[in-house]
Amino acid sequence: MHAAFITQHGPATDIRYGELPEPVPGPTDVLVDVAAVSVNPVDTFVRSGLFRTPVPFPFVIGRDLVGTVAEAGPGAPGFTPGDRVWSNSLGHGGRQGPTAERAVVPADRLYHLPPGVDGTGAVAVVHPAATAHLALFAHGGLRAGETVLVAGGGGNVGGALIVLAVEAGARVVATASAADADHCRGLGATEVLDYRSPDLPDRIRAACPDGIDVHLDTSGTNDLATAVDLLAPRGRIVLLAGARSRPELPAGQLYMKDGSIRGFVISHAGTGELAEAAATINRLLAAGRLRPRALETHPLAAAAETHRRLEKGGLNGRRAVLRPDL
Repeated sequence: MHAAFITQHGPATDIRYGELPEPVPGPTDVLVDVAAVSVNPVDTFVRSGLFRTPVPFPFVIGRDLVGTVAEAGPGAPGFTPGDRVWSNSLGHGGRQGPTAERAVVPADRLYHLPPGVDGTGAVAVVHPAATAHLALFAHGGLRAGETVLVAGGGGNVGGALIVLAVEAGARVVATASAADADHCRGLGATEVLDYRSPDLPDRIRAACPDGIDVHLDTSGTNDLATAVDLLAPRGRIVLLAGARSRPELPAGQLYMKDGSIRGFVISHAGTGELAEAAATINRLLAAGRLRPRALETHPLAAAAETHRRLEKGGLNGRRAVLRPDL
């Protein structure tokens, strides 16, 4: 089969496109004919070695897929050939990625795609949406009626955070560029503040007079001094980006507020957490509430160039999807 793969950790130019043996499913696995895969920042972290995880070489890159069941093992109940499915947790922890014509997926990491949902659009949102779900609920402990600050609401994860928080009954205040303000409001943000404003902290205080219950910065800037100052009593800061950030922490102010800081990467999520996120994602996909803002598609052979562009900031917020049929 054709696949995009690496034989060692390194730059995007190390990605090869060529023939690999077809994967063989185990008794609890599902063999999937891949229809589309997305390209995420975390894919570049695994490929380069920045995120350390067991990687079998040659290693098929990527993480998310949408496809059709070709074969299901006896220990994979609920899946039959022809089922449309998706996964967003391949390509780490010793599992091969899906950037190929066929992929093996453990049954507990595979979910049915709701009827009528476009697969190319779905694969573009399942990773940002799962990241948002984990940030808000597994780590942020969000409850209805609370106030959430989403810094970077115009991005892929930021948009998913707004949608999921609003759906859970929270009030969302977002920061974004002026050009993204209407988009964020359309997703449900109550207020959208220009992140370039020199008095942004004061504007946030005015918009959140009782403080922020859950603070999320998708840009990875992680200005903890300002974030702690803006927190409500028992507020939570969730770190979900900025692998190389080294902020200063006003620890005294944090503990005097009974505040907390949690960091996470989606690669450490358990299958139960991922399945819970998948149930919400499927409900919102079926309702048309989760969809990519901007999308571009390329053949699998463009994997190296797409990784290079992503690392250089050349996607400009667009989601890139690779398809075997192109």
